[in-house]
Amino acid sequence: MESISTFEIWQTFVTRLWPVWLALAITFSASYQWRSKLGSVGRIFNSPVGLVGLFIVLFWVFAAILADFIVLFDALEQSGLYRRKPPGTMNTAQGIPYIFGTDTLGRDLFSRMIYGSQIVLLIAPAASLVAYVVGITLGLPAGYIGGKFDTVLSFLANLVLAFPVILLFYLLVAPGIRETILPNIMAGVFFMFPILFALMVVYSRFAERLNVLIPSSIIILLIGAWLYSGLVFNADPLGLVGIDPGELNIFAAVVFTTSPGVFRIVRGLTMDIRTRDYVAAAVTRGENPLFVMIWEILPNARGPLIVDSCLRIGYVTILLGTLGFFGLGMEPESPDWGSMINQTRSYIRLVPTIVLPPTLALASFVLGLNLLADGLREQSLKD
Repeated sequence: MESISTFEIWQTFVTRLWPVWLALAITFSASYQWRSKLGSVGRIFNSPVGLVGLFIVLFWVFAAILADFIVLFDALEQSGLYRRKPPGTMNTAQGIPYIFGTDTLGRDLFSRMIYGSQIVLLIAPAASLVAYVVGITLGLPAGYIGGKFDTVLSFLANLVLAFPVILLFYLLVAPGIRETILPNIMAGVFFMFPILFALMVVYSRFAERLNVLIPSSIIILLIGAWLYSGLVFNADPLGLVGIDPGELNIFAAVVFTTSPGVFRIVRGLTMDIRTRDYVAAAVTRGENPLFVMIWEILPNARGPLIVDSCLRIGYVTILLGTLGFFGLGMEPESPDWGSMINQTRSYIRLVPTIVLPPTLALASFVLGLNLLADGLREQSLKD
């Protein structure tokens, strides 16, 4: 079969990614011009390590967003004539090369790698965000109020963290669990926290202004009920919000295993910050505890939380890859990186490069998050 040279492989690879390069150029140019107004993000330009990390992370973000303009083949398109082909093999019928070769079913590895970034960037950041909302909602009062409330929540968090993560994930996403109502129950509990946190924010700010508090609370409840029905029960009346049962199970498992760690970080930061003078000044002014926690303590804890969020998203990405590698992630035909590695690892001797695209994609994204976290930490220490 016809094939293209190594130089042409890389030339095609770089050319196909022109939307990503353009988006990166616009983003970095605009960010540099407005860096003085971007706070911690703007100061990342003073850290070469953080800048490299930001570049890698944004590369995968734009690749996921612009995937339809980049790929050459459908991620699920199979071809019996082009099974396990090396990089650069030409599809003579379409006149298009398989840039990184094909897998055991003749599916284009480059296209599956790009589409796989959509799955990673959908589940990992979203699940981490919900985990942070859960951890913040429980960690702030536990660290500020203390007492039995803190004792009970700390015990439960330590109980979850005592389990080996992989074993806990296996128990939560096993095929038998997916067929039960447990994932919906877990998701139903976790998705209540964003609604609760939004109500806490509004109440803490407008507790004495009922003309603002009541309409804002009604809007939050209506939007929250709409999203809640679509995400938890897949019953959105408008048909705009929904999630696959398998993805819901993985999502709930990620939040369950991640939120205790966030809780402990927020609790520790709260216990430290509550002793500061500006917190004492807010209490002296007569501010209620909810206002103090959300508007005095939480903003001053944002630096460590932002750094930790980058590391935690990378950690979740590795967990998702591990689940896919063990066949516990998405559906078998899904192009998530962990499943791709699992499906191609048996054929390394036949085609040594067959496992490289998803492996390098997973490693580079996690590396970018770690470098970005290092850069943010470096800049936060200068504050």
